[in-house]
Amino acid sequence: MEEIQDNLLAHIAEAEREGCLGEIEGLRIGLAGAEDKLARIGQRSSRAMALGIPGRAVGLVHSAMPAQRRT
Repeated sequence: MEEIQDNLLAHIAEAEREGCLGEIEGLRIGLAGAEDKLARIGQRSSRAMALGIPGRAVGLVHSAMPAQRRT
């Protein structure tokens, strides 16, 4: 998606240099869509990463295990 975004930015700059005003509007709509998609991807990955790896609940593990006998 980032490559598409960069490509659209390059095409917009080229269209501005060439004076293709109609083309610029369509490219900007595509760019807005690409930026929105990247933002949604970023939100999903940050939510998943924020969960982290659960730690081991040592106290719960020991309390759930039967008591060891001393011999």
